[in-house]
Amino acid sequence: MNALADAQYVVILVLSVVALGVELWALVDCVRRRADAFVAAGKRTKNFWLLVTGVAALLGFITVGNSRALGLLGIAAIIGAGVYLADVRPALDQVTGRGGGGGRQGPYGPW
Repeated sequence: MNALADAQYVVILVLSVVALGVELWALVDCVRRRADAFVAAGKRTKNFWLLVTGVAALLGFITVGNSRALGLLGIAAIIGAGVYLADVRPALDQVTGRGGGGGRQGPYGPW
């Protein structure tokens, strides 16, 4: 039984460290962006996303390795960071000219 509990702890630790990394990545990316790009992309303000990603990183830090604290707050934190990275970041990249390569992109490069 003890080996199973140890294995579960390791899995929780690895998952929470990965989640914290994603949350910190979202926060750092948000800090580096221009405030006017958020409005131009049709997203909420930079301050809103700084709050979302900052709280997500804080909750991620609190829940690292703690299986009891992982629950709903940990899930909310990774969802907040995930929404930023999956929705807001690509829109900001498009507005600021990053990531597009300057032209239309197909799955294997420009067309």
